[in-house]
Amino acid sequence: MNQLIQSELFDLVLVVGTYIAATYLYKKTHLSLLHPLLTSIFFIIVLLEWLDIPYESFQEGSHLVHFMLGPSVVALGYVLYAQMQYLKGNVVSILTSVFVGAIVGITSVIAIGKLMGADPSLIATLQPKSVTTPIAMGISEKNGGIPSLTAVIVVAVGIFGSIVGPAVLRVLGIESRIAKGLALGASSHGVGTAAAIQLGAVEGAISGLAIGLMGIMTAILVPCIRVVCQWLHWV
Repeated sequence: MNQLIQSELFDLVLVVGTYIAATYLYKKTHLSLLHPLLTSIFFIIVLLEWLDIPYESFQEGSHLVHFMLGPSVVALGYVLYAQMQYLKGNVVSILTSVFVGAIVGITSVIAIGKLMGADPSLIATLQPKSVTTPIAMGISEKNGGIPSLTAVIVVAVGIFGSIVGPAVLRVLGIESRIAKGLALGASSHGVGTAAAIQLGAVEGAISGLAIGLMGIMTAILVPCIRVVCQWLHWV
């Protein structure tokens, strides 16, 4: 039994099976607190503790899932290509929207952090909150933040955005499919893109594009804004 539990196949089945079960539960209940990603994380932690499986061993066993993250992101490129007609004539508005979103996201963290007396390292940790995890951790580390804490915050922001985002868009009466995709992708990265795909192929494609643009712009803007804030003695 122990040999089976310690096998890579068991870890893979655990990850995939838990997510499938969590997705089924969410579709049946439609409760925001039972978001598949949140529920999966909770149950995997419980199972690892119950079965006494070291996290390092579990991480090695589930490496195939980590590997598939790359191809899944690349696959978004095909979805974007299939919806290329929606990009024509909207390139400037898309770039402008993501650029403004990146600036607002970064400066709002600085402003709120300063008002609440947050430590500079915490502000640096929070700044890339709307960027996909690998890029966010790199930005955080380069600018004096705490990468591990950034990763947790990014996941939390993604879950929150994917739950609240579609409802906010409905309340605001936003009908543009491009606007919906940009909003979810730029604010909630990969998790938001999963929610955007559920809204439609166009929303999912634009959301995938927003992930990449937001990552690039945030990586460029964070150090630039940091220099300006230091010059103004704001940080």
